[in-house]
Parts: sequence; C-alpha cells; structure tokens
Amino acid sequence: MSELSDMIRKMFKEGDDIRDAGLTTPEDIKRFDDIVYGSDENWQVLDVYRPKNAEGKLPVIISVHGGGWVYGDKERYQFYCMSLAQRGFAVVNFTYRLAPEFKFPSSLEDTNLVAEFVMKNAEEYGFDTENIFAVGDSAGAHLLGLYSGFLTNKEYANKYEFKAPEGFSLKAVALNCGVSRITSDDKESQDFQLMKELLPGGATDEEIENISVVNFITHDYPATFVMTADGDFLKDKQLPLVAKLMECNVPNVFRYYYVPGDQPLGHVFHCNMKLDEAARCNDEECNFFKSFIR
Repeated sequence: MSELSDMIRKMFKEGDDIRDAGLTTPEDIKRFDDIVYGSDENWQVLDVYRPKNAEGKLPVIISVHGGGWVYGDKERYQFYCMSLAQRGFAVVNFTYRLAPEFKFPSSLEDTNLVAEFVMKNAEEYGFDTENIFAVGDSAGAHLLGLYSGFLTNKEYANKYEFKAPEGFSLKAVALNCGVSRITSDDKESQDFQLMKELLPGGATDEEIENISVVNFITHDYPATFVMTADGDFLKDKQLPLVAKLMECNVPNVFRYYYVPGDQPLGHVFHCNMKLDEAARCNDEECNFFKSFIR
C-alpha cells in the first residue's frame, strides 16, 4: 500500500470516529446485518435497513459509500443509511472491494452484484423493484455515476464482462460531492495519484477517459440530484456534471448548501447525523426520489 492510501485511511477514520461518536441504532429501525452478496465474505457484505413499523414492499435506496477509492465500508455509513430508512425506504448499505488491494472495475462489479442481490431477494427483504434509487458520496458518487452510465449506455456497458441484472434500473440517483470528470492534466495532484492506485494500468489516458462519468451520460441516464456545499473541496467539480445532464435533457436538481454567517459545510456534510443541514439535505434528496414513485 502506498503512503497516500495509508494516510487517507488513517485520516478519514479519525474524522468518521469523531462524527459518529455516541450514535446508536434508532429504535424505529429493523436491521439485517453482514449479508454476503458475493464470493468474498470479507469485502462483499451488506446490511439492509427498514422502518420497523413498515409492512410490505418499500422503495429501495442503494448507498455507495465514499472514501477516496481506498477507504470506507458499510460500518462507516450505517447511521446515515438508517436515517434514510427512517424516511420510508428499504436501504441497502454495502462494502465493496477497495484500491489498492483491488483494481477497477472490482468496485463497479460489486455494485452490480448488489443490484443482483436486490432483484433476487426482493421478497425476503421487502424490496419494491419497480422503485429503486441510489445515493453515492465523493468517490461513491463517482462510482455510482459510472454505474448509472453502465445501466443506460450500451456502448459503455459492453466494455465490461459482467452484465446488468435483468429488470434492474435506477429511477433516480443522488450524486453528492463527487467527481465526474477525471483528467491527467496535473499528474502530481492527489486525485491523479489515487487513480494510479485504482486503475490496473497505472492511470493511462485511455483508462482516465474510461472512468470519466460525463463521457457516458445519455438522455437515458437516471434523473439526478447533484449536491455540494460551500466548504466542499470538490464543489467546482459538480459543474461539468450538471452541464452534461442539461445537455442530454436528463431531469436534474443542483443544490449548493451553506449556512449564512456560520462555519462552512464541509465535504459530505450530509453524512453527519448531528447537523441540521444534513437532515435538510437528506430530506430533499428523499423527496426528490419520492417524486418519481408511481
């Protein structure tokens, strides 16, 4: 492992530990933990959360966690995901294979395996497979952005050996504080150094183009909620995504969150269950999803 990956894992963990200190499972949530969805019981595991008082099938949210492509797991996203479940959804919170131990497209393949799990286990966990949504944060937004292209762009899907599960589609997605256009202009940047960790060829120009979300958006792309904040170090990265969505006539909402006169809202602030603005953002995203339920 590189010094960069090791540093990110330590730094992000310290921040997440502080963020989640004292949080517990809400009394109104029923959880199903540590379900293996692939062949690797260490990496390919997920949780399902549902409101305890809900009966029958619920619309689904699949959460793709962030972490700079080298960090993160479902444990770090459990409280955020359970808060989404409290808003009337069955939420699937999964761990996927990370770089540098696993190279792309392992994480994309794992996302597809989770989609297969949802379709195959709809009866057991009460998934309404006619109303499936997804959220992705930071590197997870990048991964979800690519997977949305995989589902809706046949040319892009044909680049991979695995296939989307029959009948699976995303009605809408939320891409939070992510990156949609990767470039090799600044090869000393942290983003590019992480691409060298992620990509099997060490981030060739062809590989970079193959993981730039904006390259694969078409008019069939799912409706998209794009979010950033005044203290998000990736806030400028949202503009190419919004422009491409508009160019392709994809229904979209762009939200820029801030609190006047207060501390700036940081990167993926919406995962902090102690912030009022997180609740506001998550309410708006879930309401966006609900507007597509028929």
